[in-house]
Amino acid sequence: MTKTATIHRMVMPGHVCPYGLKALHLLKSRGFTVEDHWLRSREETDAFKAAHGVKTTPQIFIDGQRIGGHDDLRRHLGLRVADPGATSYRPVAALFAMTAAMAMALSVAVYGTVFHGAVIGWFIALSMCVLALLKLQDIGRFSTMFLNYDLLARRWVPYASLYPFAEGLAGVLMLSGRLTWLSAPLALFIGSIGAVSVFKAVYIEKRSLKCACVGGSSSVPLGFVSLVENLMMVAMAIWMLAAAH
Repeated sequence: MTKTATIHRMVMPGHVCPYGLKALHLLKSRGFTVEDHWLRSREETDAFKAAHGVKTTPQIFIDGQRIGGHDDLRRHLGLRVADPGATSYRPVAALFAMTAAMAMALSVAVYGTVFHGAVIGWFIALSMCVLALLKLQDIGRFSTMFLNYDLLARRWVPYASLYPFAEGLAGVLMLSGRLTWLSAPLALFIGSIGAVSVFKAVYIEKRSLKCACVGGSSSVPLGFVSLVENLMMVAMAIWMLAAAH
């Protein structure tokens, strides 16, 4: 039996609605024969909204019944719709997976093997660099979230803005293998304070917070992953200091 759908979406000279494209692709991938109606101007779009009593486009109709927009279509088809306010470990998982892959790629390029002993150190250093980069995109938002739980930042507010620079510097120096006298104590300092701060906020005070580890717009919950991140920094610093002697 042929499944039919109609979609009304904005396709203007200066703007093509991305949700309209997503909805169109979703319908076709689910085997629908689609009548694709373009709203070619703001006036045409406003007239369509007024006629159907809706506030947004695209609007999808299946067998003559209005389903709604892109998210409504996903719900109608039994697909998950992301909750923008929900917490998720996905950003951190994606970051660590990528930095692990980068570390192994470096190992192949330098040593000709995926699992050289340097991989773990490179992984931690690369992770620190990328985490610092994410924080530096919007220091203001990061520092505001960081002040929710970091013990030193609460006592000396400028530390919240300096932290991403310190983390990035330590990561770059660790990756280069140079100036261990600076990078290792710096990583040990910020990692130790971070670990104690996270442990106190989450495991002693039982507070439910979002972690600033991947920037100020993070949806990552403060907890075990944040603690491990700081402890990795501490372990790397201790190892480097021990190796230097």
